Amino acid sequence: MSPSPGPLPSGPLYPGYFADPFVLLEGGVYYAYGTGLHGEAGTRAFEVLSSPDLVHWTPHGGVLEPLSAQRMDYWAPEVARQGETFYLYYSVGDGDQGHHLRVATAAHPLGPFVDLGVNLTPDEPFAIDAHPFLAPDGTWWLYFARDDLGSGRPGTVLAVAPLHNMTRLGEIRTILRASGDWQRYEQGRAMYGGVYDWHTLEGPFVLWRDGQFHLLYSGGAWINETYGVGYAVAPHPLGPWTEPVPGAHVLRTAGPLLGPGHASVTTLGGQDILVFHAWDAHHTHRQLHAAALSWEEGRPMARPRSS
Repeated sequence: MSPSPGPLPSGPLYPGYFADPFVLLEGGVYYAYGTGLHGEAGTRAFEVLSSPDLVHWTPHGGVLEPLSAQRMDYWAPEVARQGETFYLYYSVGDGDQGHHLRVATAAHPLGPFVDLGVNLTPDEPFAIDAHPFLAPDGTWWLYFARDDLGSGRPGTVLAVAPLHNMTRLGEIRTILRASGDWQRYEQGRAMYGGVYDWHTLEGPFVLWRDGQFHLLYSGGAWINETYGVGYAVAPHPLGPWTEPVPGAHVLRTAGPLLGPGHASVTTLGGQDILVFHAWDAHHTHRQLHAAALSWEEGRPMARPRSS
């Protein structure tokens, strides 16, 4: 059950670096997982915070046992529960190169999570931002972002695959490609031996609302104010996915929010809450934020409080 609602802060929920946030509500406690710790110096990767109300947060350090003593880059954790086991999905690579999706398990949301030794995307040159989704019919799906050069707007696109036994992917299908200039990451980007007008869609998160599937995603360049959250809808987890409103309709740079994105959704007293990161005022680190998510004529829109 979701705790009773209270006013959410207009600013960051946590003062530290906390990118790509995902919030799991388990046993009346919110657990937030984010990019920031990379298993350096024998520590665990992925910081986790806990909260009774989405306002007051307690840090617990890292939750994932690193793959090796060598420093690697651990990105965008998400956790799903199946039975009595918690599954953590994430990517790992070197900087922004060679990322693949992996899965780790634990008996408790605070971990420690131990990697199962499975590369979920061995045939992908780059795969990030895994999002496990349980459909109303009981099937599991894994949404993620991958690189694809096969369109008029080459770059990072969104894909999905059936998730079998929580540890194995079925056939991977691309479900959404860049459709507008707002999704441009960089002009003249050198990638895969060529130079491209690179576009980016990433950070997928799926909801089932009012008889259809809603896909929230981030587009643009996470490093600047172009970053924002758009959405698409579909009758089935595989699609076809269409965008009723083009652009960063759900959340975009406005007021003190700079480059908000990589969102997930939880609930507070029956209200959908969008959890996301945004840059601090000095543009030095990304921080954890939350805002009410309203549905206007069936369309999701975040309502951050004014400071």
